[in-house]
Amino acid sequence: MHELSLIQSVLDITVEHAEKHQCERVLSLKLSFGRLANIEPGSLRFAFEVQSRGTKAEGATLELAMLPVIIHCFSCGKNSELNEYASTCPCCNSTEVTLSGGMEELKFLEMEAE
Repeated sequence: MHELSLIQSVLDITVEHAEKHQCERVLSLKLSFGRLANIEPGSLRFAFEVQSRGTKAEGATLELAMLPVIIHCFSCGKNSELNEYASTCPCCNSTEVTLSGGMEELKFLEMEAE
């Protein structure tokens, strides 16, 4: 369950920034990741809830944005947004496709604190 180590890294960054800017507590965090990044949102939320206890982020809202799988077709030139990877273009059925989105790793986007 790599979500534990991911959240620990996020919390380390969060607490460091909160202390640097003399914030009393963190109200919310916004993270994003690609659908193919092998991250389970429920596990990520659970890890955050458990690991944030006793920190400035305890009780903070965790907003997750899962980025879609996007393939680009070299035959028809279209980009297609999918729920999972496909080796054929849904527009023209060509197999001349490349994965262009959805594999992004966890990214720290935003933090609200007071």
